[in-house]
Amino acid sequence: MPTLQERLTLAISIAEEAGELIREARANQSFSKRLKADEELVTDVDVAVDKLIKARLNKHFPGEALLSEELSPDRALNTETTALWVVDPIDGTVNFAQGLRHVAVSIGWMENGVTKVGVVHAPFLQETFSAAEGSGAFCNQQRITSSNVSTLAETLVGTGFPYQKEARQALMPRLFAVLAHCRDVRRNGAAALDLCDVACGRLDAYYETVSPWDFVAGWLIAREAGARVGHLGEIPAGVPADLYPNELLVAASGIYDAMKQLLLDAK
Repeated sequence: MPTLQERLTLAISIAEEAGELIREARANQSFSKRLKADEELVTDVDVAVDKLIKARLNKHFPGEALLSEELSPDRALNTETTALWVVDPIDGTVNFAQGLRHVAVSIGWMENGVTKVGVVHAPFLQETFSAAEGSGAFCNQQRITSSNVSTLAETLVGTGFPYQKEARQALMPRLFAVLAHCRDVRRNGAAALDLCDVACGRLDAYYETVSPWDFVAGWLIAREAGARVGHLGEIPAGVPADLYPNELLVAASGIYDAMKQLLLDAK
């Protein structure tokens, strides 16, 4: 059985290989675009990267389950497997297609519902965030820690919005509360990188509802960097907290409780 560090080393190598494919596709403009479910952008690079990652994981870890946005999204919260890889081939597909830099490959590994390995590679930023349970968090092999902010007034907050425009209105009270009580808001368009930005102190807090593949790896990286991770609402029975993507809150420990109360009061 591979150790966590062996899994982490291989996951970093796979994520960086995927990043090369993404950079080449951008440079050559060799990709097509379409809408998935009539609202979410997907490119053929998303699918190609997903297939590459799946092939590499199957080679090194045959028989282990894989939950991936492009290849098996229907399995999202319905897994009871002991070992599970959770993959987002391109987090920030719109950014990728538009020529923006906040784009990431996200690979996480879970054991019995707990995330043990996480890698988030940003090919256009030349940064690779990584963590293994109990070993701390790193960016380009340098240890990182979350911020020591202690008041909401000092807090820089990251968030995002759903593709469904009709669902955005319900998020406005929380957004207004954050703008009124915190330093400011950033919306970068890649949840995995928002979580890593909390991990290294660029952001002090992040809240959003996403999909499992968007947050599993970054959630571990933030946790290992000293940030607190949790949910604003209840987690359904039988669903691992590390896989439940609704109403996430990840924040520096000094303002986590105040941030949570601010968002709950604004609901």
